[in-house]
Amino acid sequence: MIPPGDQLSRSVKMLQDEFGTASNIKSRVTRLSVLGAITSVQQRLKLYSKVPPNGLVVYCGTVIDEEGKERKFTMDLEPFKPINTSLYRCDSRFLTEPLRELLVSDEKFGFIVMDGHGTLFGTICGSSREVIQKITVDLPKKHGRGGQSSVRFARLREEKRHNYLRKVAELSTQHFIGSDHKVNVRGLILAGSADFKSNLATSELFDPRLAAAVLKTVDVSYGGENGFNQAIELSQECMSNVKFVQEKRVISAFFDEISQDTGKYVYGVKDTLHMLDTGAVEKIIMWEDHPIERFEVRNTVTEQTAVLHLTPEQAKDSSHFRAEDGAELEVVEQMLLSEWFVLNYVRFGVELEFVSNKSQEGSQFVKGFGGVGGFLRWKVDMLEMGALIDGHLADDTGVAADDLADFDDDLADFL
Repeated sequence: MIPPGDQLSRSVKMLQDEFGTASNIKSRVTRLSVLGAITSVQQRLKLYSKVPPNGLVVYCGTVIDEEGKERKFTMDLEPFKPINTSLYRCDSRFLTEPLRELLVSDEKFGFIVMDGHGTLFGTICGSSREVIQKITVDLPKKHGRGGQSSVRFARLREEKRHNYLRKVAELSTQHFIGSDHKVNVRGLILAGSADFKSNLATSELFDPRLAAAVLKTVDVSYGGENGFNQAIELSQECMSNVKFVQEKRVISAFFDEISQDTGKYVYGVKDTLHMLDTGAVEKIIMWEDHPIERFEVRNTVTEQTAVLHLTPEQAKDSSHFRAEDGAELEVVEQMLLSEWFVLNYVRFGVELEFVSNKSQEGSQFVKGFGGVGGFLRWKVDMLEMGALIDGHLADDTGVAADDLADFDDDLADFL
């Protein structure tokens, strides 16, 4: 794993050194495997003239395929977000934890660390932090000298502090207001060791859009990058609460639609998927740990394909993989329904919001509404649509309509 900004030549030299070390491995099979993997990685690195903007990850080794045969596997990829890990690992398995950490959060938070010596502008997204800009300043200190000129010295000092504040406010707008004139981070944290941060938050020079996005003001003992690290530690709870509040807001809006009986809502796997096909869904809400799996199956007699959505318990029952005529349904593709939504929601022109069951509202949404629902673009009478949905899905899958009618009940029992 090579982080962004690193030199490829350093990684190439490291692999050369490792090649020499691996030549001393006593086991012939292990030695040849390691040397072959290092050679393959070296060849793959030659395809790059420099490290990509988000870094570079290369995996190479021997894997066992679906037929039980060993084959060599090599893959190089640029992560979708910057990876701040420099790592070489020779192991019996592929190390994917650093990539998995990138999936934990895609929310970006802005930091302004300000004191009497300078200001740092930075962002943090998941486990990746970035320093956008650092500026330094030389401000005059308070003193009692000057006699009759002390008032003039105080005025010059205040003027320089005001100019410094103005510059920081202008740079804040430049860094944290996007081309669409909206705040480009989920929230802002102001940090510093003096009263500069408080003056910035209340100053008329500070953009009102940014002032509204300030989540917390924290006191730190240092400036610069040390202060940035300390501000991140002190703001962990605040940043995690933002997602929690957003989740509660979305689910509460969904419950409001139901309580007002607007007809512009849908819930349950079966109904939500049908409304998605009709183009009526505007936003999908889904429990992030939803267990439902999506099976694309093919009738071995008619060669027709269909889609099944089953709980883990249902998937163990072979009767779900037989059509009404007794023909076997062969599984062509299998994945979690949540993964299918992630891969396809853009194609349907909808928004996708994942929620947890850690809040009271989230738990109610999972247990009472099946963990899947959505906001509709227009009013739909779901009672009138019920029979049509059952008939449509039964025709597609060849599974009895009675089984489909019991699907949501089975899911509720499972949850």
